[in-house]
Amino acid sequence: MTFLIMKRYLVLLLAIGLLATAAEAKKWRAKHVVVIGIDGWGAYSVPKAQDIPNIRSLMDGGCYSLTKRSVLPSSSAINWASMFNGAPTEMHGYTQWGSKRPDIPSMTTNSHGIFPTVFSILREQYPDVVTACIAEWDGIKHLVDTLAINNYDVATNYKNDDEQLTRMAEEYIRTKRPTLMAVCYDQVDHVGHHVGHDTPDYYKVLSHIDRQVGRIVQALKDAGIYDDTVILITADHGGKEKGHGGQSLLEMEIPFIICGKGIKRLGKIDDVIMQYDTAATIAEIFRLKRPQAWRGVPIWSVFK
Repeated sequence: MTFLIMKRYLVLLLAIGLLATAAEAKKWRAKHVVVIGIDGWGAYSVPKAQDIPNIRSLMDGGCYSLTKRSVLPSSSAINWASMFNGAPTEMHGYTQWGSKRPDIPSMTTNSHGIFPTVFSILREQYPDVVTACIAEWDGIKHLVDTLAINNYDVATNYKNDDEQLTRMAEEYIRTKRPTLMAVCYDQVDHVGHHVGHDTPDYYKVLSHIDRQVGRIVQALKDAGIYDDTVILITADHGGKEKGHGGQSLLEMEIPFIICGKGIKRLGKIDDVIMQYDTAATIAEIFRLKRPQAWRGVPIWSVFK
């Protein structure tokens, strides 16, 4: 008899917990966030690009800045980490373009032994969410705390199949309707290194990525979640000639575009935005308590 009473009590506590979680989730600014990351996308290219209608539509329908800055050095692993970790290089410890672990000890770590990411704090505060991170560059897996993510995957054949990642994203969005998903393209950075930034080939690939953005937007509509989604598009760094990593604004200034549920339609904004503000802005959409170690702040002006 005592066992049955205890069992019913535990079931009641679980039900109360689920109801409380559902009630808290109703306070979210949106139920879904999709981050589209474009490796090597310099802000300088946006005014010059002739064929990016989907990106321009999102810019016009929400808020954008072309002066968001990467952290230094302006390279990949460092800035993908800062984007999702809400903190600069000196704190999370990734200091090289291809860092697979912190080169200096992280100043703090979560229960997984990793600097807290936006994925991990969302999982801690809402255990039942569905999250995903899919990428063309497999180095991202070392930076996002895959233990806190439902689905981490890599488009392993993207150099021969430049729509592989998009198909993976479409499938996951339509079948799983993720709470938070990051889709990270590498193709712009690839052409920047092999042909050069600010070249006809660079803009051709950027136009191709724009079409992929349009397909992701359509997938959100097909899944019936577009009207309750925030879309955020940004980059890890820019570049000049055939490289990046330096201190020039061509390498450091990157686009920041946000639109969707609960986002104002302001067009260009003049806020000072740093790479680590991305994680904080996502956290604010879900009303998350941000870690004390984070230095990123939400871009408050974009919210209704």
